[in-house]
Amino acid sequence: MGIEVIVEGLTKSFGQQTVWQDVSLTLPPGEVSVLLGPSGTGKTVFLKSVIGLLKPEQGRVLVNGVDMVNSPERDIYEARKLFGLMFQDGALFGSMSLFDNIAFPLREHTRTRESDIRRIVMERMDMVGLLGAEGKLPGEISGGMRKRAGLARALVLDPQIILCDEPDSGLDPVRTSYLSQLLIDLNAQTDATMLIVTHNLDIAATVPDNMGMLFRRGLVAFGPRELLLTSEEPVVRQFLSGRRQGPIGMSEEKDEATLADERREAGDLPHAPRALAPQLEPSPGLPARSAVQRRRARVLDMWEQLPAAARDALRTTPVPVRGEPA
Repeated sequence: MGIEVIVEGLTKSFGQQTVWQDVSLTLPPGEVSVLLGPSGTGKTVFLKSVIGLLKPEQGRVLVNGVDMVNSPERDIYEARKLFGLMFQDGALFGSMSLFDNIAFPLREHTRTRESDIRRIVMERMDMVGLLGAEGKLPGEISGGMRKRAGLARALVLDPQIILCDEPDSGLDPVRTSYLSQLLIDLNAQTDATMLIVTHNLDIAATVPDNMGMLFRRGLVAFGPRELLLTSEEPVVRQFLSGRRQGPIGMSEEKDEATLADERREAGDLPHAPRALAPQLEPSPGLPARSAVQRRRARVLDMWEQLPAAARDALRTTPVPVRGEPA
């Protein structure tokens, strides 16, 4: 089973610019979480802070007893082996074949025999649908295949936590749909804790167990997917609907005067709730996701703290929370 990741009071700045401050959330073990946010809100910076590649000024990130912010570097290095990181562009070496790219972490960080490396690499390539392409160079394959190769490389060390940085960037809607299914299938097979940074609404609506959103240098919310998908927060409503009206502007957040003008011109019309798409299930032949039962119990524990709209959504989802209050 994946490992719980606890983020407490995290603040990160570059010079005088605060990227985000006092961010706290918990990634439940083995569940899939998505972090949304407009461009420039520091989603990638957050991922790099979780894995210890960037040092926030305040707060801590607890992973298996190690604080990825404040612990000694040798402890952080060891804890980092629990992670698999999929970069936006795949971050493949252009002069290496796909096989050698995917084998790189094993050769760099372990003393695994070449015969075992071949077995592991071929298994991971099979998981992401790349068997037969092991001899190709990254420049000879499509962007979608490079994404899958990057994901296979993230899996070769059997990580218990998988971080995906905008896995959909550069992909058309059809390939994004295939990738969404692949992420669910991988969770079913590995039971790893997963955090996906994206601004793709289709991934956000169908893949995660939990969702969060960064905006205005802070975390707007984090919780079960139904919490955000039914949220009345203006910035969440605007982001999920893709409308121009709301706090998000072209280059930065809008000021209060601009928002007031928008409300006067358009009126504060009642918000039509977003229809919740069913969460993806593993492909036929794969095991059921172990996280589903754990999530049901966890959501039931927080039932009374959830807004009415989120509770209604949970009642009407295709796989309802069992035993919820009437």
